Order: sequence, then structure tokens, then C-alpha cells
Amino acid sequence: MKKFNWPLMNNNINHLDKKTLIKFINSTDKFTNGIKVKNFEKKWSKWLGVKYSTFVNSGASANLISLNILKEIKKNKSEVILPAFTWSSDVVSVINSGFKPIFVDIKLKNLALDEELVKKKITKKTAAIFLTHAMGFLGISKKFLNFINKKKIFLIEDTCESHGVELDGKKAGTLGGISNFSFYYAHHMSTIEGGMISTNSKEIDSLAKMKRGHGLLRDSQNQKLINKVKSSYEDLNSDFIFFTEGFNLRNNELSAVIGIEQIKRLNQNIKIRNQNHKLFLKNIRKDIFFTDFDMKGSSNYGLHLILKEKNENLFKKIIKILESSLIEYRIGSVGGGNQLRQPYLRKIKKKYNLKNFTNTEHMHFYSLYIGNYPGLEKNKIIKLCKIINSIKI
Repeated sequence: MKKFNWPLMNNNINHLDKKTLIKFINSTDKFTNGIKVKNFEKKWSKWLGVKYSTFVNSGASANLISLNILKEIKKNKSEVILPAFTWSSDVVSVINSGFKPIFVDIKLKNLALDEELVKKKITKKTAAIFLTHAMGFLGISKKFLNFINKKKIFLIEDTCESHGVELDGKKAGTLGGISNFSFYYAHHMSTIEGGMISTNSKEIDSLAKMKRGHGLLRDSQNQKLINKVKSSYEDLNSDFIFFTEGFNLRNNELSAVIGIEQIKRLNQNIKIRNQNHKLFLKNIRKDIFFTDFDMKGSSNYGLHLILKEKNENLFKKIIKILESSLIEYRIGSVGGGNQLRQPYLRKIKKKYNLKNFTNTEHMHFYSLYIGNYPGLEKNKIIKLCKIINSIKI
């Protein structure tokens, strides 16, 4: 069998990115958080459709800052509802910010929170719903969004691997109070490492920028707030007023330069990814694999092989073919499957019956994804489908 040599991502940093970066390096000696970072933030906000954005060093950092902001604006609330099928940093940010995570199962059609189950978990203690738009699928319906808006329930969107997902023409990341993105190497666009916090709230934006930079007031980019606070703390050096609990999660000018270049081709890359995904679903066997996804507004991240039925032998055969063909894959999809099975949640796991997480458990044991990216050859997708379709059950 001819080797495919199919990585999860290929050539996400291209020659033009490198050329632009070299030109910038040769033109300046200022590389820390500065003008290019602000420029990238403005361009990202315009592309996404929000007022404010804050560039940080990873999507995980974006999660951490967002949940720390939630702690300040929802002081009398103690619980955050989120899927068990998500990335670990979502859960860790909830716990580290002092909230109790309330886990809910997902729907296979979009790999996101089961909205009816979420409704049953909402209480007076609910500070927010932390939604994951997983693997490039739209994770929320208009009906449910209207429901939580009427209930005045705060929504945080993890859109780390779903750049460009849309609901009725509005991009995911504009639907809630805060949204988080990742620019990791394998994502829709990359700054090698990096993340973004986006919002339409000036208060949240000021907190995000301060928390990114040690909690310093001067980093808020909010002159009205700076003037007010300075007058109340005349005993402090105005350059070193730590107004909120903060971290050092800043990104740098080099990453911003790459981001500015990458965003120029983001829309085209999303279009190609979606074309690849449709070709994959068209050719893969529908009697073996789950293909009944809700494709509306999607921006595909990876090509999924999800067994319709539990079948360990068949799943092992699929893995064997992928490995022999040098096709990189990830079992369990997002975060390796069910976060409740991870060691860091061993104490919390005791409070849950894993049988109540039917779809999350199925994804954990009987699903995997392989890379989808603009440079992926169409004939590879068709050949792969033919080989996998020929497997005897």
C-alpha cells in the first residue's frame, strides 16, 4: 500500500509569512507586546465582528483570563455548565477560578452541549454556560441562544478550533459575553502559539488586557478607568497600580505579524476546509460511520471517523490502516474524549455516572479524527475513503 504521509497539519506557516516576519525583524528592535499586537487585535475584531479583542499567548490563557473575569462580574454565582467533551484547559480554568464545573453530555450531530440537558442543570448558582464549538461545528441553536438570553445567563464561547463558524450570518465568538480563540499551529489560522479574547463589553475588555499583563491598570487601555483609579490611590506609583488579579500571558510582535498575514487568507482556507469535509462525508460509508452532522454554519477542523455502533475489532482495523499508511490521527477527538475519565478529575468523577454521558463515552472509545487543511489533496481523501470502506465488519 502506498504511504499517504498525512499529518494533522501541513504548511500552515507559508513562505510569505516567513518573508514578512524576516522583513519585520530586520526593521525593528521592538519585539514585545506593542503596535503590531494592537494592529492584529483590531484586524481580528473587524473580521470577527466585535468591538474589542485581546491577544494572548494561547487559547488556554484566553480561557483562564475569561473565567477569572467571570469571577469578578458574577461574584454571587458558583457554578459553570460545560461539556465533558472539551479540552482540559476549559475545565481547568473553571476550577482554578473557583467555580464548580457542572458537566453535561453532548449531541453527536454537532459534538456540542445537549441543550435540553443544560436546561435541567441551570440553577440560581449558575454563573455561565461555557460552550465549546467543537471541531468546526456550530455548537448552539438560535432557539437556545434566545432562551439563555431571556434568562440572562452569561455565555462564554470556546471557539478555539472553530474560526468562522456562523449562526444566521453572525460568527461564533460574537454570540455570548466572552469568546476565546486559539491560533495554535494546527488551527484554521496560526500565530504558531497564541490566542484571542473577544467581547463587545468595554469593562470585560479592560479586565482582559489588565489580567493579561499582571493586572496592571496602565494596560487597561481605558483612560476613564485609569483616571478614576489613580485619583483614589494617590499613595501608589501610577505606573504600578495592580488593579486586578493578573498573570503574564502576553503575546509578542512577532506572533502578531504572522497573525496579520494569516488573517488575509482565513476566509479562503475555511472554504477549502469545508469542501474537503463535504467530499469526505460524500465518499465514506454511511452504514458504518456517523455522518448525520448538522453542517449549517460549520467551519471544519478535522475529518471524523465515528462508528455508528460499538465495535472494538472494527475500530482497531481502522487504526491499523491509518498507521500503516502514515496517517496521523487522534482518538477521542477533542481533548482525547471524556474529560471525566482524566486523572486530574478523579475526585469529581466520583460524583457522576458515566452512563449518563452516552455520546461523550461513544466519542471517547469509538471515534477519531484526521487532519483537514487547505493543502490536502482531494485524491487522498477519496483514496482513504475507498480503503476504509473496503474493511470487512
